[in-house]
Amino acid sequence: MNILILGNMGYVGPVLVRHLRSVHPKARLHGFDTAYFAHCLTGSPLLPESRLDTQFYGDVRSLSPDFFKDYDAVVALAAVSNDPMGNQFEAVTLDINQACVVAAAKAAAAGGVKNFVFASSCSVYGVASGGPRKESDPLNPVTAYARSKIGAERELETLQGDMVITSLRFATACGMSDRLRLDLVLNDFVACALSQREITVLSDGSPWRPLIDVADMARAIDWATQRKADNGGRYLAINAGTDSANYQVRDLARAVAEAVGDTRVSINTDAPADSRSYQVDFSLYRTLAPAHQPRLSLRQSIDNLIDGLTRMNFSDTNFRQSDFMRLKVLQGHITEGRLNSALQWQ
Repeated sequence: MNILILGNMGYVGPVLVRHLRSVHPKARLHGFDTAYFAHCLTGSPLLPESRLDTQFYGDVRSLSPDFFKDYDAVVALAAVSNDPMGNQFEAVTLDINQACVVAAAKAAAAGGVKNFVFASSCSVYGVASGGPRKESDPLNPVTAYARSKIGAERELETLQGDMVITSLRFATACGMSDRLRLDLVLNDFVACALSQREITVLSDGSPWRPLIDVADMARAIDWATQRKADNGGRYLAINAGTDSANYQVRDLARAVAEAVGDTRVSINTDAPADSRSYQVDFSLYRTLAPAHQPRLSLRQSIDNLIDGLTRMNFSDTNFRQSDFMRLKVLQGHITEGRLNSALQWQ
């Protein structure tokens, strides 16, 4: 099996590469990345890319269609990857997260690729009251990031040909990685607890979030690289996660405080309602991918984060201004003249 991972040098990529190398030891694994976050290593004794056969560097916005030949599967992780970045770089977000994904899929299909995997998001459900959202329910994206994901999904669905396309609508990512992000709700709470012994919930704590550990995201992607058209259809948009991992934010904070110990939880009960609140139904994923279901519990994800940050001697009370925050990394590149406002290397 020959697999190309676009955007392998972020948060998910290192965990995905480790997983694929473990379960497919003879696979030919290639990565392609622009390396915005290459330096953001978090306690890894070696470069995650050492597990690849080849690492390519470049911008997905200038990737040649010929590049996609000779691969069995292409995984599209490359993205402007959260709401704050999407809000600041909206045009770039739509270009990278939508236009480039569709262009890559078209080139992959022309190159004979069998499976194309798109890392989408449950954030496409936006404000969603009335019970867990199924794939057939109405979408209500409220951010540029979410709009870019559903825009890409809709275009991918129209592509013709034999290539099997899977849009994995991932729950909110969490867990330890060799390129850790702390701009994710559970990861942020663990960092707060370890560095300050206090978790401050900026909302009233009531919003719902489905979670999935990054290691379980890797399992879902592995499934999608091999999925057959008779298992869900030639094109499939599917919620990736597990029903038991729908949590209210306040419960996540309390779970972290209990795991870390000696930690106070402060909830802003007077805060206005958070517009991003949704529960998600993962029954279709459970049916179609029974051998690739999430395995890590909430407590295991928290404990892995505690262990990883402790090994790093993490104690930064000002971590939200550090390279653990992806927006801060991009802003630092721009301030130092390394990137322009279109996020192109100078």
